[in-house]
Amino acid sequence: MKDVLVKLKGTQETEDGEKNKIELVTEGKFYEKNDSYYLLYDESEISGLENSTTSLKIKQDEISMKRFGDNNSKMEFKKNYKYTTLYSTIYGNLDMEVSTQKIQVDIKEGKGKISLKYKLLISNNIESLNTLDITIS
Repeated sequence: MKDVLVKLKGTQETEDGEKNKIELVTEGKFYEKNDSYYLLYDESEISGLENSTTSLKIKQDEISMKRFGDNNSKMEFKKNYKYTTLYSTIYGNLDMEVSTQKIQVDIKEGKGKISLKYKLLISNNIESLNTLDITIS
């Protein structure tokens, strides 16, 4: 396991055109095991997920994201794949559906980039188009 610098850039655009952007730079841990890469980092107030840790299991065409702490969730990203899950927050549980449109992984020797584009539907009500770019160095 090695220490890495993690840079996250995310956008979220709702159906009515409202656009939110976040940028986060944090320290993380990175390792390789059984043909997968793993990235762990702590969320912050900037992402709205303070007191939570995010864990990514990264393969070339598939990413699993788990969050632990005040916000617990699991999301699966795989191109043209719809993943349904329960999003657990301090305010209660919500149904969540993730539809991945783009997944790009370029990691070599513990450094690289991940790009995701996906639609998020929460409780069959709130829909948004999201992008997430992660740089590991």
